[in-house]
Parts: sequence; structure tokens; C-alpha cells
Amino acid sequence: MTNKFAYFMSCLFVLAAHGTMLANVFINGNYDNPNDPFVVAVAVGIVDLTYFFIMPKFKQKTYSVDLMLLLILNMSLIFQSCFGGIHLNVKHLITCITALIACRFGFIICRNHRWIQAKKKFVWIGIGVLMVIILLFTGQRSMWIDLGFMTIQPSEFIKPLLVLACATSIAEQQKKHQVLKFNIVYENIILFAIVCAVILFQWWCRDLGSIPTFAAIYASGFIARICYPKAKFSRKTIVLAAIGVAIAGIIAVIVAPSYVKDRIFVDIWNNPNGDGYQQTKALIGIAEGGWFGKGAGNGYLCNIFAYESDIVFATISEEWGLLVAVMTVLMLLIIIAMPLVNPPRSYYHGTMCAGIAAAFTIQMALNIFGSCNMIPFTGVTLPFISAGGSSMVTSGFMIGMIVASQSPEFTNPSPKKKKQSAQRRY
Repeated sequence: MTNKFAYFMSCLFVLAAHGTMLANVFINGNYDNPNDPFVVAVAVGIVDLTYFFIMPKFKQKTYSVDLMLLLILNMSLIFQSCFGGIHLNVKHLITCITALIACRFGFIICRNHRWIQAKKKFVWIGIGVLMVIILLFTGQRSMWIDLGFMTIQPSEFIKPLLVLACATSIAEQQKKHQVLKFNIVYENIILFAIVCAVILFQWWCRDLGSIPTFAAIYASGFIARICYPKAKFSRKTIVLAAIGVAIAGIIAVIVAPSYVKDRIFVDIWNNPNGDGYQQTKALIGIAEGGWFGKGAGNGYLCNIFAYESDIVFATISEEWGLLVAVMTVLMLLIIIAMPLVNPPRSYYHGTMCAGIAAAFTIQMALNIFGSCNMIPFTGVTLPFISAGGSSMVTSGFMIGMIVASQSPEFTNPSPKKKKQSAQRRY
């Protein structure tokens, strides 16, 4: 993608995709003032052109992930600006721009594995600090900090830190210590303690929907450590880990709160005004939208709680059609699959990409399958599509981590200068 012609053609593709969607808004959209869709088009165009101009300033081997991110973000902006009528969703525009900025930070911070490896203790401390912030500022067993003009969900920022904690522990797999006839890596114990603390903390905050995401990040990191050269995990360790996961799953079901059990066993069609309210409305909206949708701004689901976040897949399906909704999800999958096309240049970057792919895949599955009643409803956001500032910033940062794996930086520590000889040699 360093080829200028390839970059130019990719930019044209992004513009064409957004232009096609905006043309559909002008033709089939529900609006009274012709200026409303025009404002949306101008906002999308400005973001596109600005990003096209800025990106070449960053020296990268490829810009594929960045352009895919821009494509999906402005698609999301168009979706969110059409729910319930055509009007520019300024708040979502700001979060989309923030996600693009966060992507740059993720790219810069995670490029050099040697630098981040030296800072891994700060990653652990960061996870602890975020949990303390949640305890002090979110209120009794809550997960949101209300600032009045906006709300923040600090637990979202733990996700990239946990990915980094898994990735930076990879190099330690060859440092084994004999303890009770087991070969132990101390950092594996620390990492296990961290993920257990995070999961228990999420349960305490009643944010059970995010627990599978954290568990998936840790599981991907665990598999990467097993496959690490010279790691030599014994079979009994792997068997014990599998048994531990099974026991933890059973305990989780037993101690789950009553409202969670109700969602697991609820028949939504027998309780359409209770626990099954959102799911029944979502399924009806998908069915009414069909393959090609009712048209932008013509849906009913905009009147249902969390239409722009928890059941956003159904809201898109109703207005834009199931075909567009599925294509949007496929583009998300393509973004996280890009490391398969351009393989990461180090095991650290590969582990990082695996953790991000696991997190996004689980989030997509929980959101889409939950709203479609294929699994219990969790209320987890759909990355880059659902409204939400904390989720958008975190997701943008994690995509920046994938970009870093595509254009890594390998800088050896500068050697200490040797003292010059006091005498000159002739």
C-alpha cells in the first residue's frame, strides 16, 4: 500500500462506498428539510478527505487497516444519523473522530515491542488504577462515571491493557522455575491473578456481559503462550487449565444473579413486555426490514431503548436491510483478519493481534446473537457501530495496535559508549 497509485485507488473506493450510501439517503431517506442529508454528506466528506491527507504523513508499510477503519466509522456515522429521521449525529461524529485519533496513539505506543516490554509493569498498574477509579467514582456496584454532559465506562479501557499484559508476557516463557514438580513462569501466575481480579470485579460491578470478552482475551494469550517456541507446557498443565475453566463456568451459572438466569431461560415470545421486550422488537424489526430495508429514517426501532447500541444490528437491518447489516459485520471481520494477509513481524505483535481479534469477535457475537435471541441478551456494544464514547475510543486504540503489527518498529537499545583510552594509539 506504499504505492501512491494503490493508496489513491483505495481512497476512491472508500469515497465511492460512502457516496453510494449517501445517495441512498437522499433518494430513500425520511427527511423534511433537504439540508439535513446534505449536512451529513458534508461531514462524511470532510472526515474522509482530511484523513486521506493526514495518513501519508505517518510512515507505514501499509494503510489497509486505516482505510478500512475510516470506511466502517463513516458508515456508522451515516447509520447513526438516520435512525428516526435524517439529522447529523454530532455526538457520534465526535466519537468517530476520537476513535481515529486513538488509533494513531495505539499505533505509536505499540510499534516497538522492546519499549512496551520494558513498560509492562505500568500496564499491570494501569489495570489496577482503573479498578480503583471504578470503585471510587462510579458509585455503589456500578460501571459508569457520570460527568453530567457525558458518561465514561472505565472498564472499557481495561481491554487493551489486558491485551498488552498478555503480549508482553510472551518473552518470559523461557524463564521457568521448578515448583512442586511443575515448571512455573512467574509472570503467568501474575497474569492469571490479573484476569481473575478483572473478571471478579466485572461481576461485582454487575457488568457480566463483558466477562466473556476479558476471558477470550486471556484465552487467546494463553494459547499463544502454549505455542511459543521452547515454552514446553506439559499436558497435565493444559488438562488442569481445561478443568479449571469448566469448574469456573459451572460456578458462574450457579452464582449468577437472578436477572441473568431469567435471561438465560426466558421465552421471549411468552414475555414480550418483560425480559423479552427488546429481543422481540428487534426480531420483528429485522423481519420487517427484509433484505433491503424500509429506507433510512423510516424504522420503528428508534423508539426502543438502546436502539443505537445494544440492538443496533436490528436497527440497521430494519432501515437498511439485512444485506447491508451483514456486509457491515463482514467488514469488521476483515479488519481483524488483516494480520492474516500481512503477518505480524514478531510473536509479541502476533499475540497482540490474536487478543484483539478474540475481543472483537466475542463482542460482535454477543451483540448480534443476543439481539437475535440466539444467546442470552447481554447488552454488549457492537464495535464501531454502536453509539458509545468509551467503547469507540477503546476500539480505535485496539485497531491502532493492529496497525502497529503491520508496520512494527524494531529499535535495539543504544549501546553504552565505551570509555576512550587515555592514551592515543599510534
